[in-house]
Amino acid sequence: MTKPVRVRFAPSPTGNLHIGGARTAIYNWAFAKKHGGTFVLRIEDTDPERSTEANTQQIQRSLRWLGLQWDEGPGVGGSFGPYQQTQRFDTYGKALEQLKATGAVYPCFCTADELAAKRDAGMAAQSFTGYDRSCRGIDAGEAQRRIDAGEPHTWRLKVPLDHGPVVFDDLVFGNTSFPIEQLDDFILMRSDGTPTYNYVVCIDDASMQITHVIRGDDHLSNTPKQILVYEALGAPIPQFAHLSMILGGDGKRLSKRHGATSVEAYQERGFFPQALLNYLALLGWSLDGETTLFDAATLAANFSLERVSKNPAVFDETKLNWVNSRYLKEMGAPAFIDALLPYLQQTGFTRAGKVLWGIKKDPSGEAPDAVHALSGEPATPDEVAVDVAAERSWYEGIYPLVAERVKTLDEVCPLIAYLFSGPTVALDQKSVEKCLQKEGIKAVLDHVIQTLQDPTLVWEHAPIEDVLRLVPEKLGLKPKVVFQAVRVAVCGNMVSPPLFESLELLGSENTLARLSAARQLLVPCSS
Repeated sequence: MTKPVRVRFAPSPTGNLHIGGARTAIYNWAFAKKHGGTFVLRIEDTDPERSTEANTQQIQRSLRWLGLQWDEGPGVGGSFGPYQQTQRFDTYGKALEQLKATGAVYPCFCTADELAAKRDAGMAAQSFTGYDRSCRGIDAGEAQRRIDAGEPHTWRLKVPLDHGPVVFDDLVFGNTSFPIEQLDDFILMRSDGTPTYNYVVCIDDASMQITHVIRGDDHLSNTPKQILVYEALGAPIPQFAHLSMILGGDGKRLSKRHGATSVEAYQERGFFPQALLNYLALLGWSLDGETTLFDAATLAANFSLERVSKNPAVFDETKLNWVNSRYLKEMGAPAFIDALLPYLQQTGFTRAGKVLWGIKKDPSGEAPDAVHALSGEPATPDEVAVDVAAERSWYEGIYPLVAERVKTLDEVCPLIAYLFSGPTVALDQKSVEKCLQKEGIKAVLDHVIQTLQDPTLVWEHAPIEDVLRLVPEKLGLKPKVVFQAVRVAVCGNMVSPPLFESLELLGSENTLARLSAARQLLVPCSS
């Protein structure tokens, strides 16, 4: 590559940054880093009805969260700004004057109704439905008189009729050709003075010295038009690389019907940015055909467009969950608690345990369980932050309890809510009926309480497990009967993280209080 690589990610702020756009940004970023180039962020906000500043900020937040910091663009600056199209209209006007001077454009006075009628006639005749160039032959003097008279008009590119096919070497799809006959004299500037996409994108890319345009293949049909604009401007033509679309599991283009599609939605659900970046990079590219997990630095060091597939990729959330769970398993307790802190703050958990927590199950199974306070007032975010800082080692003890059992961070709080209600715990009625309301369970709890009240017992999970493992044999019961009863009495249900580690974190006082409370619930005949 003779010129320094300059690539751009140019989203339209008409909505959230979605999965497909994020993958495009990742590939542009990785390509720039691989070649020591520049990654430019440009906001294409020329749709006044749908573009919003809130969406612009959201896109930037999502890119930063993924770790994709741009080298030039909003908030960063650069030598080729401004980096929002609404701030670049003077550039588009100057370029149009240049095209007028060279005779590369002409005014079109056809009304919207006239154009629609021509299009309908062409469709009825099953012939070409593009613009028929009826204004192309208007004398320049007449055209100027009509303009001076205030007649509405657009400006169209005068496509060279002897051009021959528009050919380019796509860095993903290879040699690509479009017959010139399929290209009409398309509009560059509308009658209201606003520029069209295929016009402004060329001016922006040329003025920002973009060397490679890496984007979705939904733009493939725009490429021959843009090449014609570059040629009319006398500007260098960048190299193009078009990325195949991302499909849902049903083989259709990924959309909201397949579930969450925006980056922020996955952030809110507790996915790690490095896991999402890792997985999205695999949707159409591979490191070596075998390696599944890699970090951003490895991606940047090894990325190449030669390994980008021409075939559509299928978004598989099960695979994404697996990738995220692997990151969670390997991140370690300190990083885990740092990542979990916002979720702890959102629920209001503190070790002091002044709230009785309940869990609302999602009947569809599509949303995570929700934590809510049955009694008491949840802690404020500041109070949670102070508690986590003061009791850091205790909180980090949660990590080994859940690291092998959850896929995303939003699954954690419902799973560990029992740790945060002090001497009480909300009991799941079905678990109580199945595990506590049995003959002999009161005796089991009596024996467990007596065993755990031993003043010489070191309150750590290993010694706790050693003494409790002796209880089933002493009572002539199966271990499952004994430990399920203890689990329900202490954790509230039959499904919870490891029992003995949970008892260690709860502490002896809370554990014994919960066991005693459960014992009091049992009917006399069960003794």
